[in-house]
Amino acid sequence: MARSGHAGFDPSAHRPDPVEVLERQSAMRVRELVPIRYGRMLQSEFHFYRGAAAVMAADLGAEPDTRLTAQLCGDAHPLNFGLFASPERNLLFDINDFDETLPGPWEWDVKRLAAGFAIAGRGNGFTVKQRTAVVRATAQGYREAMRRFAGMRNLDVWYTRTEVDQLRELMSGRMGERARRRLGRTAAKARTRDSLQAFEKLTEVVNGVRRITPDAPFVVPLADLLPAVERDELKHRLGALVERYGRTLSSDRRHLLGQFELVDVAHKVVGVGSVGTRCWILLMLGRDDQDPLLLQVKEAGDSVLAPYAGASAYENQGQRVVAGQRLIQAAGDIFLGWEQLEGIDGRPRDFHVRQLRDWKGSPRPDVMSPGEMRLLGELCGTTLARGHARSGDRIAIASYLGGADTFDRAMGEFAEAYADQNERDHQALAAAAGTGRIPVRTG
Repeated sequence: MARSGHAGFDPSAHRPDPVEVLERQSAMRVRELVPIRYGRMLQSEFHFYRGAAAVMAADLGAEPDTRLTAQLCGDAHPLNFGLFASPERNLLFDINDFDETLPGPWEWDVKRLAAGFAIAGRGNGFTVKQRTAVVRATAQGYREAMRRFAGMRNLDVWYTRTEVDQLRELMSGRMGERARRRLGRTAAKARTRDSLQAFEKLTEVVNGVRRITPDAPFVVPLADLLPAVERDELKHRLGALVERYGRTLSSDRRHLLGQFELVDVAHKVVGVGSVGTRCWILLMLGRDDQDPLLLQVKEAGDSVLAPYAGASAYENQGQRVVAGQRLIQAAGDIFLGWEQLEGIDGRPRDFHVRQLRDWKGSPRPDVMSPGEMRLLGELCGTTLARGHARSGDRIAIASYLGGADTFDRAMGEFAEAYADQNERDHQALAAAAGTGRIPVRTG
């Protein structure tokens, strides 16, 4: 396939209605929460983009591809990269969302990332020239990193990671004082966003007992969600899920998990695209009231890529998420695992489990200058290339990309064209809200 085949985006006459795609996806969600999802997507064109992975998957699936595959993030927009802790307690920069992960054409992730930066740049009022520079830097970061990985030994690729302290040293000469201060603040804040911080923010003592603090409709404790009999039954089932899910952990981590006891459960609304999925937070305590572990048990459905890239090799969609994350990430959460749970409605659903928060920092593209966003794009492109190099044929991908900037320029054209399409789709959702076709809750 010619490299020029990536340039631009030309929607076919048979392109599905984006609102219909979102409605089909929302039909599988908790009905009462769907209006919140639409309300968040309507906040801006970038918010819409975050929630429209299924729409873009349909577009990418209809285009020709290179036939070179890797394990995809599946939703590689800029806010799905960030900081988190390694098991060794180092602060890393990596991809941090894998709900849609699946093997597929490597360029789908790059296009998702490139268009995301173009849309974020529009939201900041960047000129076309500034946005194009950001996107080209993103593609160049991916291309040059893949070419470096192609020349490395397998083990060297596997051990490569981006530690924030090293990143600060490497990029100090390219960052202005404002960017250096922001990186320092983000890293410092990330180190405070752990289980103890979440524990203090999300829980309180009620009648001498530690409980999750209600914040309806975003955090709803089980006690406020269901009648007593159903509440007790679901809590029992979630407790059994924790025991079974522990079998997906290594023996040492399973032993550690066994030292905590389930105390309380709440339903939590998360993200933009994930709003409406069943997501439970479990408050667990160890030796005493100040020894918490907060787990997130999140529903996993089929990847939005599955209709176009093929079904997952894993029957349990939670296992699909975990396997993809372990393959792409340089280091992962020690409590990452999966299990299936039968709800009180009798329907079995797949879930993946991780710590609710183990150091966490997210980039803020909305407050970045063009130069700062360029650096972020380059970093995200490099990070994505490392994930693909671990799972795909890095030599073949690097050969396809070549040493010239042809691919970078093609991504610049594609990103601008897809940003135009994203604007039209956002307007279509707003029109559907205006006519009452979709329910919306804002605020």
